[in-house]
Amino acid sequence: MLRPRGVSPLAVDELLSELAGVPTTVLGAGGSRRPISGITLDSRTARPGDLFAALPGEHRHGATHVTDAVLAGAVAVLTDEAGAELVGRPTAAGDAIPVVVVDKPRAVVGPLAAAIYGRPSDAMDLVGITGTNGKTTTAYLTEAAMAAAGRRTVLLGTIETRIAGEHLPQARTTPEATELQAILAVARERGVGAGAMEVSSHALSLGRVAGTKFRAAVFTNLSQDHLDFHENMDAYFAAKLSMFRPETAGTAVICVDDDWGVRVMERTRLPHVTYSVTGVPWADWHASDVLLDVTGSRFRAGGPAGESVDVAVRMPGLFNVANALAALAAAVACGIDPSVAAGGIGAVKGVPGRLERIDEGQDFAAFVDFAHTPEAVRTVLRSLRELTSGRLVVVLGCGGDRDRTKRSTMARVAAEDADTAVFTSDNPRSEDPVAILAEMTADLDLPFLVEPDRRRAIALALDGLSPGDTLLVAGKGHETGQESNGVVTPFDDREVLRTMLRNGPGPGTSDVARASR
Repeated sequence: MLRPRGVSPLAVDELLSELAGVPTTVLGAGGSRRPISGITLDSRTARPGDLFAALPGEHRHGATHVTDAVLAGAVAVLTDEAGAELVGRPTAAGDAIPVVVVDKPRAVVGPLAAAIYGRPSDAMDLVGITGTNGKTTTAYLTEAAMAAAGRRTVLLGTIETRIAGEHLPQARTTPEATELQAILAVARERGVGAGAMEVSSHALSLGRVAGTKFRAAVFTNLSQDHLDFHENMDAYFAAKLSMFRPETAGTAVICVDDDWGVRVMERTRLPHVTYSVTGVPWADWHASDVLLDVTGSRFRAGGPAGESVDVAVRMPGLFNVANALAALAAAVACGIDPSVAAGGIGAVKGVPGRLERIDEGQDFAAFVDFAHTPEAVRTVLRSLRELTSGRLVVVLGCGGDRDRTKRSTMARVAAEDADTAVFTSDNPRSEDPVAILAEMTADLDLPFLVEPDRRRAIALALDGLSPGDTLLVAGKGHETGQESNGVVTPFDDREVLRTMLRNGPGPGTSDVARASR
């Protein structure tokens, strides 16, 4: 776990002042209250001077690991009543360290972590991006716009964490609050003054960004996803909306091309600017003179203060025009000159696995994309349709242990919007991949092909493609492994596709053209 070097330790009583208004009980202490200089949720990463946040888990309470955390040097524990009872049993902790008990410890971990690490986001122009689709690309473009202005930047998202140019792996879209505040504190130590990060609905619901202050909060769009976690679309929207509050952000940048964005605009109490690429006449930022090409897009961006700047984005599709316009508006909201920001956006060659073009000299277009929701699949296929003179072929699967309600919709969208849809396995996780495919296609009355083996499915889709055709391999994007029954097998759509384009799809495949409608 990345940690800052320079931390001013806080006494327990000082830290408790951060919980003003939260009913709090402090148990134990045994006369020893050493200052706190770090915080962790995982006893395996505990260090001397840490506050160990023992939270209730899906399978086991974190308090069962208090002894391990204390032996590693933790000097205090944060937990709930159930955790306090577990800590109260004979452990190495005994009464030697204070146990801070609150009703909902997860809700206060973020603010406590921010306080321990000196509220690092307060010293930055940090842009948070939320929405169903477009978060990753918009974050990359926003970070590039800021870097073009000479700012040292941080980038946090699904693909990677990058601090002043140093790349770090990323386990989830938005890190846990303890990790996030430590990363931001390290970034501050390295002279970072600006940056961009993706903010998922899970992160908002679970308090991972609590304690983080965004100079600007961006809303891209909302469509069906994560209904395995959220009760319904209204609950999903409420999670996103929680980011657009004065205690979280300074200003809002909102796409109003769908009704959800209009609802954010109407309900936020933040000062805000809006943007549109579909011609909403009252939007503050708009795109005109849009030129779309298989290699990227160009447009003129107009802003609320009379700004007018030419923007190029090296990724195709109108949705990437929207992502670029969002990045431009966010950068301007952070005080960056529009022409400088546009230059940074235009310098981004692409985003890994986001409509990434795979070119090995073949006479048709091939792309890999992360699209894994019905709306994302529809958007990318319709964007590619506009750039395709021949046939459009898609390879698509649905992930296991995720929102099952979107599976049949994704399959129907693919079958409707592509000339040929080849359905295959994504990350089945604990589910049977054949059963997932059966759910996808159960009520589908349009032509389609099924090949559970993803490598063979890609080969099947490649077979018979002609000049002017386009192939999209969707769902996994930048991922480099395929997860099944707890085992991750190396598999990168981009590398598989490159190899097949260089060497041929291999024997034993059928002619996709026969399945085209």
